Amino acid sequence: MTLAILGVNHRTAPIALRERIAIGREELPRALRMLQRMPGVSECLIVSTCNRVELLAAMEDAGAADDKLGAFFAEFFAIDPMELKPHLCAYRDREAVSHLFRMAASLDSMVVGEPQILGQVKEAFAVARATGTVGSALEHLLQSAFAAAKRARTETEIGSSSVSVASVAVEMARKIFGSLEGRTVFLVGAGKMSELAARHLVEQGAGAILVTNRTRERARRMAEGFGLSTPPEVIDFAQLHEAASRADIVITSTGAPHPIFRREHGQAFLHKRKNRPMFFVDIAVPRDVDPEMNRLDGIFVYDIDDLQHVASAHMEGRSRAAVDAEAIVAAEVERFRQRQRAVDVAPAIVALQRRGEEMRQAEIDRHNARLSGLSAEQREAVDALTRGLVNKFLHPPMQALKQAAREGDAARLDVLCAEWQVTAEAASEAEQTETAQSEMAQADPLEANREQPGPASGRGEAGEAKPLSNARVFEGLPQGKARLEARR
Repeated sequence: MTLAILGVNHRTAPIALRERIAIGREELPRALRMLQRMPGVSECLIVSTCNRVELLAAMEDAGAADDKLGAFFAEFFAIDPMELKPHLCAYRDREAVSHLFRMAASLDSMVVGEPQILGQVKEAFAVARATGTVGSALEHLLQSAFAAAKRARTETEIGSSSVSVASVAVEMARKIFGSLEGRTVFLVGAGKMSELAARHLVEQGAGAILVTNRTRERARRMAEGFGLSTPPEVIDFAQLHEAASRADIVITSTGAPHPIFRREHGQAFLHKRKNRPMFFVDIAVPRDVDPEMNRLDGIFVYDIDDLQHVASAHMEGRSRAAVDAEAIVAAEVERFRQRQRAVDVAPAIVALQRRGEEMRQAEIDRHNARLSGLSAEQREAVDALTRGLVNKFLHPPMQALKQAAREGDAARLDVLCAEWQVTAEAASEAEQTETAQSEMAQADPLEANREQPGPASGRGEAGEAKPLSNARVFEGLPQGKARLEARR
């Protein structure tokens, strides 16, 4: 199995491209099902935020993984692969694990330490799990990523600074208006980041708050959530543009596929406001505010990239914490890889155990005729003795396999598997044979028993019974021989 990540993010693609391939929450299940149908994809997850759209997949075949995942973008978004290709980032196996862990810990965010990304990855995981595109491989990987992110945030100061998109919005609003006292804030949509920005503005002295959403009930709940003595005013979404002219600061994050504020709206706002300035904080991807509005005198538009570029310039205070967090994440990546190598070598160990058991059983079957006179208790003693011997013989090679896996020594692992003639394929074939025998037994137990004689059948190779006295068989065991001598 190969882990692969392919996608675009704030480092590789401008917002103009990212907004074209953004996947909304309601579209995610359909996208996941389509991705899982792509050749070679066994498990998958999609992280789609304002900063990134990245596909994470467990691939059955490492060959051409990027092309196979890239075909999803071309098919789902009807986008020219050659237009997208220069902006794609790709990671495999260890690099994919490291990238995911760093992403969850917000070390790959434009604003290092921002708290939203971990929740977004968890939500992506929950949707993929509910859709049925996550199996044991990604389950283990994601749970390990969450543990690494938790360590990074609790054991370092990476998230303690106030640098964030919300704080930058307050800073930029101050530069435009000077004092925030009495300024009206219009919150459009229900994004967590936009709500946080609105709260920051209120804490810094902003006055009235207007709230709207496509669903009025959701807007009402959001308004109540502020817990202010004077609740925010809920505006019907149909009155969006009429109410917007009342606001000094508009924070918008709707998830609409096209801009809801265009140049002509801005001109109308300025006319109604007698050219008093307006500040638009556009956190949506795709963008809610047409960039052309920024050309109007008196309209100031900051999209998510603008805000995060400003925030990233204030990151000196987090540099030391980021170094500490990177060390923690690197250690967690190595820990995950060691566990993964142990899992990967498990089929070879299983095959070795099966081979030992087959040899033991073959020897028991070969001596069935001589053992036919043993009692059930004596047969159990023989069985326990032979199993114990096999386990002791297998212990050194099993430990050698595990040690090679822990150290990541693939060459040594191959030599050991060849020396003991065990492979993951052998384990798989053994399991398939066992399953087939089990299914046959369920279909016709009598037939299965006839074809698979038990060890106590007491028959030789020709099926001829060859009884042997209990005394002679028991004498073959050390403790039995001593007891016979005592009787004599």
